Amino acid sequence: MYHTHSKREFSIGFQPQMQILRPSIHSRRANLMVKFQDLYGFAVEGNVDDVNILNEVREKVRQQGRVWWALEASKGANWYLLPHVSSLTEGIALKSSLKLSTLTNAITLKRLIRKGIPPVLRPKVWFSLSGAAKKKSTVPESYYNDLTKAVEGKVTAATKQIDHDLPRTFPGHPWLDTQEGHATLRRVLVGYSFRDSDVGYCQGLNYVAALLLLVMKTEEDAFWMLAVLLENVLVNDCYTNNLSGCHVEQRVFQDLLVKKCPRIAAHLEELEFDVSLVATEWFLCLFSKSLPSETTLRVWDVLFYEGAKVLFHVALAIFKMKEEELLLTHHVGDVINILQKTTHHLFDPDELLTVAFDKIGSMTTNTISKERKKQEPAVMAELDQRLRRLNSVKMDDDK
Repeated sequence: MYHTHSKREFSIGFQPQMQILRPSIHSRRANLMVKFQDLYGFAVEGNVDDVNILNEVREKVRQQGRVWWALEASKGANWYLLPHVSSLTEGIALKSSLKLSTLTNAITLKRLIRKGIPPVLRPKVWFSLSGAAKKKSTVPESYYNDLTKAVEGKVTAATKQIDHDLPRTFPGHPWLDTQEGHATLRRVLVGYSFRDSDVGYCQGLNYVAALLLLVMKTEEDAFWMLAVLLENVLVNDCYTNNLSGCHVEQRVFQDLLVKKCPRIAAHLEELEFDVSLVATEWFLCLFSKSLPSETTLRVWDVLFYEGAKVLFHVALAIFKMKEEELLLTHHVGDVINILQKTTHHLFDPDELLTVAFDKIGSMTTNTISKERKKQEPAVMAELDQRLRRLNSVKMDDDK
């Protein structure tokens, strides 16, 4: 039963097709709001300018697709993986040229990924480069099917929360919001909750897993992408019960905002605006609830290759893009409105990623790791104090 689910390709009518969007003449003349479906089946509402941007972006994706296919034709289907040396003698002979070849491939690949992986190649490239394929290869082939069978019918706090969140995960989507979509998403989330009991299930993972299901070819591949994301790509403890990792990320982001966007940070401090009001959802859902899906997946292209530092680049870029507007705000609500409107209509991923990497400046993984270590003691002390207060209140109530 489960084998057929995990191995089959999803026969979903919205499999990525790069059609041109054509608003009516009346809509174009009046610049009215128009509704349409994006590549992954999500209902989108925007004006004609938004549609024009999307069409331009899709044309760039087509062009990128031709570049990727040309590389596959000339270098081989898996050219983006590290070169394999078949013997020690060959390795010694080719040592210098191999280093150069590897470096050239890495630079080429980094640039290509930042420009976007073609939707049709995205499942294969993600699965290889993220480490998901390697992780899957370390367990028996039947691991996922055995796991889903073993946990069937079991009830935990995690499964109860998952069942509660299923109908609230992208409601109205033509596949996710169906009985089959709910059942598939449930198997992935419940399966992972038993694989890693420390994480179990955290709200936010439902959106991440749902989008992975739309991208990957099989349910099982989506499960392994979720596993590598939580176990290797993102910071530890981001999704545990006390969300300690997420709290650390918010403090790191606040510090980075001060360093990278000092004018914005100073103004927000005057307004007593806490960046976690918007950034918590960004980091927990990896922008899947905030950005249009086609833009989110461009962010994920880079995330799976360059790591969690990408989330900071993108979050800072969103603030940076609206710097002048944000500096004119007088109320916390105005800040939230500007940021929400910006993210919901960010149909041009190239604009976002250009700001994220060219205007924000370099941030190494090592630098961010040091920032995390600096923030961890304060976060743990704060969480410990909060827990003591809760226990104190509970003891008073029990008296």
